[in-house]
Amino acid sequence: MYEGKFPHKRYRLTLQFLKKHIATSEAILDLGVENPFSEILKKEGYTIENTLGEDLDVDFTRVNTATADVVTAFEIFEHLVAPFNVLREIKANKLVASIPLRLWFATAYRSKTDPWDRHYHEFEAWQFDWLLEKAGWEIKDSLQWTNPTKRIGLRPLLRWFTNRYYIVYAERKAK
Repeated sequence: MYEGKFPHKRYRLTLQFLKKHIATSEAILDLGVENPFSEILKKEGYTIENTLGEDLDVDFTRVNTATADVVTAFEIFEHLVAPFNVLREIKANKLVASIPLRLWFATAYRSKTDPWDRHYHEFEAWQFDWLLEKAGWEIKDSLQWTNPTKRIGLRPLLRWFTNRYYIVYAERKAK
């Protein structure tokens, strides 16, 4: 079994939130390529299948054909031009999704070396809630947390007090 040592506070809190709402017996489709957190979920007993790097703004094939009970999306929607579209295409009735929150004291993230690694959206919590509700989801639970750093300066100090991450558990609204 996994020893419980997490490289990030984000991993620890995300796993705690997921365990609160999703049983290991429920199959998961994770939007996004396999990553270190996917491996943590497998070690914790979850059955998880990842998307393969396709452009989820336009290619919904894996989302449409998945038989998973739950869809997870950990820090993926901010990278999509139109996250509403893939949210509407999800067939599972449960969703666990997290996003980095917009910080008033920092600009949107954009990698200087990877043209695909950028944030088209950095949501405030209410905006993400609205997006999910408009796409047919009902939020059942949520959590926010900070992401402190050990650097010196005004921005690092603000990160000790300003929530950076937001995670929600939602269920498909009855039609």
